[in-house]
Amino acid sequence: MTGGQPAVVDITALSKQYGGLRPLRVRRLIVASGDRIAIGGVDAAAAEALIHLMTGAAVADEGTVVVAGRDTRAIATDTEWLASLDRFGIVTERAVLIDALSIAGNLALPISLSIDPMPDEVRRQVEALATEVGLASGRLDAAAGTLTAEERVRVHVARALAPRPEILLLEHPTARVDPPAAGRLGDALRAIAETRRIGFVALTEDAAFARASGATRLRLVPATGELLTETARWWPRWR
Repeated sequence: MTGGQPAVVDITALSKQYGGLRPLRVRRLIVASGDRIAIGGVDAAAAEALIHLMTGAAVADEGTVVVAGRDTRAIATDTEWLASLDRFGIVTERAVLIDALSIAGNLALPISLSIDPMPDEVRRQVEALATEVGLASGRLDAAAGTLTAEERVRVHVARALAPRPEILLLEHPTARVDPPAAGRLGDALRAIAETRRIGFVALTEDAAFARASGATRLRLVPATGELLTETARWWPRWR
């Protein structure tokens, strides 16, 4: 799926042992900078493995993962890997939020380590990110430990956006929120993608979120690695 745009990620005949019952397999996946894709059929462990493979943090046992025209196996140094990683913004619960720190402080960490006191320019960037993801400005000075499940997702999205990536990669972002919140988060992701003109790959089983995000919905067949266009029976939360 490129829509005429050059591929940011190009996966072919991927197989990777990751601790599941069978290897993670992806027969073919092409993601361009403007593509918006939701993929079901990928559990939490497989989602983590796939994100690592797409970002070059791990390499395939078989097949290829090409990022911006370069096979991730050819990345030889930390500097090269970090340059490749900058293309991606990763939304995952594995990213640590410091509950004793303010919400603003957590949002500032990808921008600057100078957060106490926070420079005016950093505070402006934090407030702009908060507005973009739908966080109330009045909440920014509260401790991150007071965040609701929905707000925590919004903070993770804001932090992923801070480096201005080409593609957002989301690991089951709505696993801990209810369906109405999932729909709101999907709406927010759609608006962000349209405003920034960036793409995303969301690994999710949440139909309300996937539909609201405006993504093309695919489902991975684990045994073969095929990615098939979704059908309603695959998204039970939709009914």
